[in-house]
Amino acid sequence: MGAATCAGMFSLPRAAAASAAAPGLDDPAKKEIAMKLVSSAENSSLDWKAQYQYIEDIGDGRGYTAGIIGFCSGTGDMLDLVELYNVRKPGNVLAKYLPALRRVDGTDSHTGLDPHFTEDWRKAARDAVFQQAQNDERDRVYFNPAVKQGKADGVRALGQFAYYDAIVMHGDGGDATSFSSIRRRALRQAKPPAQGGDETAYLNAFLDARVWAMKQEEAHSDTSRVDTAQRVFLRRGNFDLNPPLDWKVYGDSYHIG
Repeated sequence: MGAATCAGMFSLPRAAAASAAAPGLDDPAKKEIAMKLVSSAENSSLDWKAQYQYIEDIGDGRGYTAGIIGFCSGTGDMLDLVELYNVRKPGNVLAKYLPALRRVDGTDSHTGLDPHFTEDWRKAARDAVFQQAQNDERDRVYFNPAVKQGKADGVRALGQFAYYDAIVMHGDGGDATSFSSIRRRALRQAKPPAQGGDETAYLNAFLDARVWAMKQEEAHSDTSRVDTAQRVFLRRGNFDLNPPLDWKVYGDSYHIG
């Protein structure tokens, strides 16, 4: 973040200036693209709004994974979401699971959740209040921090998306594969535009670090969401994520016109 503070003291590099001029990932049209890109990787579908009701245990040690961004019962973000929902709509269908969600946080346990939690999650997902709570927690925990850091680093919409996709999968804790650790690993190889670096070189370094992090965990070892998606856009110089976009994830092809 210090680099962003210093950037104002000097003339901005060309890429950083372009970043300031072009719409960021928080532009509504760009954000919609980002949601579709993540959904293609997380749910094999561009229909991200259909994922409010999604819930399953994918066997990655994080318990239940659910909703539009993969909130997990074992990592705290699902608990935060259900707590927010209960503040906005006390006594909702998921409120009774709050004690169990607190107990299973940090584990892959379903104790106190089975057998009806998945059914009740899908019921809640039909509620606009719960849908908005998912949107808001996605933005607070994942989307907004990724875009903020991306803008501070002087990367355009593609780079901001690379940050967002990384924080969605890896979170931003203190472990070696967290988003911040991935970024630090990249910074050892290249400077971001805000520090006078080349945007292409920096994003390649970031994606290299991301692939390394993914390969540390068997559940994330398929790196196609980087190799045949984000790198495709980078090779084409599509820093602003302008349609048309064509990419593949897990061998499936996708298109945004």
